[in-house]
Amino acid sequence: MEILAFGVQADEKPMIEKAFAGHHDVRCLDVFLTEDTAPIAAGYEVISTSVNAILDHRVLQTLAAGGTQMIAQRSTGFNNIDLEVAERLGLTVARVSYYSPYSVAEFAWTLAMAVNRRIVRASNRTRDFDFRLDGLMGRDMRGRTAGVLGTGKIGEAFARIAHGFGMRLLGWDVAENPACVELGMEYVEKDRLLAEADLVSLHVPLLPATQHIIDASALVAMKDDAILVNSSRGGLVDTDALVAELRAGRFTGVGLDVYEAEAGLFFLDKSLAGVEDDTLARLVTFPNVVVTSHQAYYTADAVGQIIDTTVQNVLDYVRGERGENVLVPRAAS
Repeated sequence: MEILAFGVQADEKPMIEKAFAGHHDVRCLDVFLTEDTAPIAAGYEVISTSVNAILDHRVLQTLAAGGTQMIAQRSTGFNNIDLEVAERLGLTVARVSYYSPYSVAEFAWTLAMAVNRRIVRASNRTRDFDFRLDGLMGRDMRGRTAGVLGTGKIGEAFARIAHGFGMRLLGWDVAENPACVELGMEYVEKDRLLAEADLVSLHVPLLPATQHIIDASALVAMKDDAILVNSSRGGLVDTDALVAELRAGRFTGVGLDVYEAEAGLFFLDKSLAGVEDDTLARLVTFPNVVVTSHQAYYTADAVGQIIDTTVQNVLDYVRGERGENVLVPRAAS
């Protein structure tokens, strides 16, 4: 059987081909799965998709009509898939429930320190042989407060790094993580966390209950000189409200690896076509903001785990087995 993989990055292609070798053939495409590209999947029983694929009812209907029976998504998040429609159409859906939490946690800290120490501005200056320090002053993290929204595996890894910096830890989640408590984390209400944290980092999944968890009121509650980092999902932050606060001169820095309207933008080269998203265009003009294109997970370790799990999900499907990563089980024959 040949498997069709959408949205494959150049670095991923040899890893995917090697992982599937000896099991099934795989055809890798750099285009993302959308309504326009879905017809390409005709005749492929199994396809693999990336996190920025759009699997709404129209795409899923096209896939089912073309003979696709199994979707193996190469990500933990699955808010881009209409699971109810997939189940109704008899499509099996699986995801990657776990990969290295350190990849994302370390990158979140990379963003935090980049905005704190003005790394991008400093680098741009030295390229022009401007070696002044004016406007580059940062601050020590030791002794300050880190607020972690979401203390699962990634949030815990982020908290461990914060603990290494010597920071006070505040956490918010539906359930306490004993490992975070051992680090000295105090679990508090979200409003208190936002009011007291010098650094706020988001590590919750995107669900209806967490959509715009950082909205206008949450942003107002934060310290004027706080740092905000989002390496989870773009929809956690109301970007229009964030831009309004940035225009008012608030926040020491904002580091974003995700954006709520990133589909159709991130992972693509838009340098010649330009971007019509006025909110994103305004966001990247702020000198205290760093935006990256959903690359926090993108380490050889994490991507390798994602691919290995995807291969296992496909093998489970072919054998008629239901693995732990299945979101929509195989329809009964």
